Amino acid sequence: MSKRKRSLSGIKPTGNPHLGNYLGMIGPAIELQEEYDAFYFVADYHALTTVKDPVKMRRLVYEITAYFLAFGLDPERAAFFRQSDIPEVAELTWMLSCVTHMGLLERAHAYKAAKDRGEEKEINHGVFTYPVLMASDILIYDSDVVPVGSDQIQHLEMTRDMAQRFNRAFDGEYLKLPEAKVRKEVATVPGIDGRKMSKSYGNLIEPLAPSKKLRKQVMQIETDSTPLEEPQDPDDCTVVDLYRLVADADEIAEMEDNYRAGGYGYGHAKQDLFEKLDQIFSPRREKYEALREDEAYLEKILAQGADRVRPIVDEVMERVRRAAGLGRII
Repeated sequence: MSKRKRSLSGIKPTGNPHLGNYLGMIGPAIELQEEYDAFYFVADYHALTTVKDPVKMRRLVYEITAYFLAFGLDPERAAFFRQSDIPEVAELTWMLSCVTHMGLLERAHAYKAAKDRGEEKEINHGVFTYPVLMASDILIYDSDVVPVGSDQIQHLEMTRDMAQRFNRAFDGEYLKLPEAKVRKEVATVPGIDGRKMSKSYGNLIEPLAPSKKLRKQVMQIETDSTPLEEPQDPDDCTVVDLYRLVADADEIAEMEDNYRAGGYGYGHAKQDLFEKLDQIFSPRREKYEALREDEAYLEKILAQGADRVRPIVDEVMERVRRAAGLGRII
């Protein structure tokens, strides 16, 4: 067993990742396999709060698996598996639920937001208890660190709270307390309308979309009406903001100089951005398309990942069951 610290990341299957997903979460998560004993799971249990179509669910799981492999995940170094292939996570969720107060769950950001929108009576129980399943996801693998953005620190604090409550209730150190690994803040990735890139806004750039579609998305980036021949401010343009996130220093400097010199229109800048994105992601797109066609291979990767984490799950569940007086003694 590796002596490296264990990192745990969960990925909810939600369809095609946009550029913001890649720069903010997927890329940084994959980088962790270099330094940590990295575990990644596809959160299909979590997706059940909204996805009620079994065919769609399986498709989404395969898609996110293929995306991670195409983006550079190495299944020989990192475990990538399906959450529901470890059903004990639901058992541990129940055990944690029995030591978790309602007040803690009512303070969760997602529930409070739904309540503020007047949706309190419409959300399902899965949404309300989402933090408990999330805690179980983390604790069942004896995770040392969990990468989070600054807006997700509450999840780790709640997980630690539940682990401490369980340990106190049964008078022992049965669940390891994980630490948050706060990701370096990446610049907000703007969408084609200048707002934060978000599926809810429909302002996406999808890096693994076919070249023709990718170019169309880039060309739809909103710009002002400055004439082509006039100088422009590179610090006030969504095209430049996006280019800075994917280009190297020399390429960025060249685009900025072109803006200030004049005679370089937004169409030129958008074409340069498209070509840069296509250069970076075209090989990954081809790899994704090949992987997505081979569902037997994707199943093999998911099963291999589940087999790799199984001994840890069995060890943790043996501890907590014995602590609570559950199961057979012999």
